[in-house]
Amino acid sequence: MLRRRLCPGVFLRLFAASCRRSSLHPSQPHLPRATALPTLPVVKKVPFNVSAHGRSWSDPYHWMRDTSDPDLQALLAAENAYADAFVGSAGGGGLRARLAAEMRARLPASATTPPQPWGPWLYYQYVPEGKEYPVLSRKLRPSSGLVGTLLDYLSGSEKDQVLLDWNKVAEKNGYVHIGTCRISPDHRFLAYTVDTSGGELFSLEVKDILSEHVIFSPPDKGIVFVIESDNLREGLWPIRKRVDKVQYFLEHHNGFFYILTNAPVNDTETTTEGYYLARCRAEKSLVDRWQIVTLPASDCTIQDMDIFHDNLVLYLQKNGTPLFCSINMPIDVDVQEPKELDDLNPWFFPIPSELCSIVAGSNNDFMSSTYRLVVSSPVIPDLTVDYDLRKKTFTILHQEEVTTPSANLGSLGFQSNASSIQQNLHLVENSQSWSDLSKLFSCQRIEVTSHDGVSIPLVILYSREAHCHGESPGILYGYGAYGEDLDKSWCSERLSLLSRGWVLAFADVRGGGDLSWHMAGTKANKIKSIQDFAACGMHLIKEGFVHQNRLCAIGCSAGGLLVGAVINMLPDLFSAAVLKVPFLDICNTMLDPTLPLTVLDYEEFGDPNIPAEFEAISSYSPYDNLAPGVCYPPVLVTASFNDTRVGVWEAAKWVAKVRDITCTSCSQSVILKTNMQSGHFGEGGRFMHCDETAFEYTFLMKVLGLDDIAMT
Repeated sequence: MLRRRLCPGVFLRLFAASCRRSSLHPSQPHLPRATALPTLPVVKKVPFNVSAHGRSWSDPYHWMRDTSDPDLQALLAAENAYADAFVGSAGGGGLRARLAAEMRARLPASATTPPQPWGPWLYYQYVPEGKEYPVLSRKLRPSSGLVGTLLDYLSGSEKDQVLLDWNKVAEKNGYVHIGTCRISPDHRFLAYTVDTSGGELFSLEVKDILSEHVIFSPPDKGIVFVIESDNLREGLWPIRKRVDKVQYFLEHHNGFFYILTNAPVNDTETTTEGYYLARCRAEKSLVDRWQIVTLPASDCTIQDMDIFHDNLVLYLQKNGTPLFCSINMPIDVDVQEPKELDDLNPWFFPIPSELCSIVAGSNNDFMSSTYRLVVSSPVIPDLTVDYDLRKKTFTILHQEEVTTPSANLGSLGFQSNASSIQQNLHLVENSQSWSDLSKLFSCQRIEVTSHDGVSIPLVILYSREAHCHGESPGILYGYGAYGEDLDKSWCSERLSLLSRGWVLAFADVRGGGDLSWHMAGTKANKIKSIQDFAACGMHLIKEGFVHQNRLCAIGCSAGGLLVGAVINMLPDLFSAAVLKVPFLDICNTMLDPTLPLTVLDYEEFGDPNIPAEFEAISSYSPYDNLAPGVCYPPVLVTASFNDTRVGVWEAAKWVAKVRDITCTSCSQSVILKTNMQSGHFGEGGRFMHCDETAFEYTFLMKVLGLDDIAMT
């Protein structure tokens, strides 16, 4: 059934008289002229009933589940035209292009990673000038002395050898999602996985580096993979029987298996609060005799490990702060009782204060005593740092370049800051101190008290010069699922908002983070992560970081569920939102076990086949709890047609239902933008990412009525 809708002109006439939100948020929504918008897309309804646990409800947009339906593709095309027109009119029609140009101009024309030694080679990646994707390359280590240098030159060994150019893969297929790359121990073969559709169906290929031919490419459908070993007669060694919710990460070293696990310490206990380190003899008859090396402390948890010939590297979190430490190997003591970590004489890597992100490099060389990290924060552009595990020193190899074009960037604040950025990011080759932008941007980590008294970490970022207390617009970011930390690493694109006085805040709600924090926001506890996010938003307004009518929210994937649920609970809290490939139709999705991730997600959100868990899910499901007739904020919803994690229909259904049952005036500012080529992670190219971000920022500026100000 086709539903009639009022023409845009009628919407505009009704807006001032009928929309309660206009009095609460006087500066929004900032709609384009009626003649600038195409007709609001009309969505058909098809009767469909859903039943569970004695309840039944209507879902007239269920038909969108069939992505081959031509009506769906036509709808998405119409929604894209509407979204482009809506955003395209901002700032007189030029704001989106201007923001994209700003972001692109801050990126260096080309970029490269410092070479990482492994055996006779130096491995590195670089992005060629003007290209979107990296190229994996290597070259032989230079010989020492004048004669060696001359021989290198004559033999041509100093030349770069391209192993894999992802740009060529993208040009051939129209899309590429870079997977995993591994070099064989003899440095002859390259194994890599690649997705060329966006559906996350990765193909494994093995390339002979010498001949440059792909020697192995499995068929698209399943085969069994067999890997040869020197001793097949012994068969597979069982280490421990698989147990629900227990994980094991195992490494071999000098006759021992070292195991990172959360397994019960004895037969009567449940899983531990975090991972601990154990070991056993690497002998088939002794692998069940574990010794616990060290247990996690109350304020410090073990996240991961890397083992080398002379060192064990542990990745830790202490009070929410990431740490790395090195322990000399082998561990010679006969471990009778678990040791305190300090008893193992760890060397903690020096890191910048108030750090928010550390990512380990490839670190493939087992014999190396150098460990590489990429260190970053909202005010520290990415630093590549090598830690010498023997000398206990570190070397800063490279810091991400932040270019500052002389052209006016449309901001009073940024123009005066441009030269200061280069002054603060001094050349790292001449100094081993951390270079940051803390003189220009305030980055503070505070704790917000949630509804039940629990303290929620909140990182707040703003320009010291451009921020205006009680008046600034702001964005609250959230995720809160799967134990994943919210990304707070450096992002040069944010300068376009920070320089205009925006506040950016990152809420580490329950459901993300380490094991205990993760479990505190899963299943029946999921509502707590939603309430945590709301508490952080209210704190930003109460303390004057953000104007009460200028707070926005951004959530991606499971973070979209978080934001969508808060909008239902408190529709006046956020003045606008961006939901990126959002998980909005959780109740219907979790009732459909044929979808790829449904059964796996029972551990995260609950099993809807269990009545109590079904009730918990349905109580906060964004799609099922939209309030009829209520004024909702402007929302940009993005989707990807080939998304296998969150179906494109979830975004399309939510937008259609919002337009159908909530305030008809406000819902004109709820728009849907679908990428018809990509998957869950969108376009991977660095310039394409600038364009996507510019679209989101333009939407937010427009609906807050700040797009004209941003152009002056």
